[in-house]
Amino acid sequence: MALLPSRYAKFAMLGICAIMPVPPVALAQSVPKVPAQVFSPESFWYKPLPPDAPIHPNSNLFVREFLRQKRSYYGTVSINTVKYASPVYVADENTQGVVVRPWDCQKKGSIDPSLAEKWKSVPIPAYAQPADGTDAEMTVYRPATDQIWEFWVARKIDGAWEACWGGRMDKASGNPGIWPFPYGTTATGLPFLGGQLSIDELMKKKINHVMGISLVKAVKASVVSWPANRSDGDAENDKNGIPEGLRFRLDPAVDVDSLKMHPIGKAIARAAQIYGFVVWDQAGSITLRAENPKSRTTRNLPDPFDDIFGATPAYAILEGFPWDRLQFLPMDYGKP
Repeated sequence: MALLPSRYAKFAMLGICAIMPVPPVALAQSVPKVPAQVFSPESFWYKPLPPDAPIHPNSNLFVREFLRQKRSYYGTVSINTVKYASPVYVADENTQGVVVRPWDCQKKGSIDPSLAEKWKSVPIPAYAQPADGTDAEMTVYRPATDQIWEFWVARKIDGAWEACWGGRMDKASGNPGIWPFPYGTTATGLPFLGGQLSIDELMKKKINHVMGISLVKAVKASVVSWPANRSDGDAENDKNGIPEGLRFRLDPAVDVDSLKMHPIGKAIARAAQIYGFVVWDQAGSITLRAENPKSRTTRNLPDPFDDIFGATPAYAILEGFPWDRLQFLPMDYGKP
């Protein structure tokens, strides 16, 4: 991670050295903003769930399976930040396009030729770095051309970029927020910009979209619920298995204000009642993804999670969340 900059600027006047603080607001204003809604306003990502939304007939069994996974894998639901969470680099009209070469990191023996075409000119800022961890994710968004690029196992070698998988989305503001099969970085074809917790919304403690969540085990890949268009689920013959793409929420009857939780945890709980979660991947534990702070620290700006989380570690932000009060929605809920 890049070294944090000094919060002070030195200047000399009449031979006297003074120290002046750099206002935090100025630092915040220097970061390009990602709109609260990147995809179509009609996208499922942004639609609140009705209080009387139907419940899956196996909801109680799914809740039991969710709690089993939570108990068996670290006993918590964590929030990924630096590892297994995508930084989002906002490019302007002046950001020079570079070639991103597809490479066969999985040793399949072939390369998708359409990716090379999609990645012929990607406006990657010079300071960009992929996420830590083996997935090495990265997102580039250029509002001026309404385009998004996602990369999986991205790396820069001798100044040249390459990535194992991902995609390019044109006319993002009219897209329902789903990558065309089989592109995109998550196992379900659901983009990071839809379901990640952005730094700006966490600062405001206000989340206005469906949240992507990774489980440790999802039911076999042949069982997929919309809005997912594919799956890496590998739990065979599990009648209680949760399919990827399935949506669920926190019971709207829960009094979130009365919960003993971190303020960020309460913000997530409120969003879980209004918008809910969607299963978008498998992971080593049950996790949410937040915008990777490399989008700030690679520009020599402070890591915002020092203030957002305070002294609370990411794995403890959701302590006190009433996971036993989840409600799973029917298969393909909300499908047009």
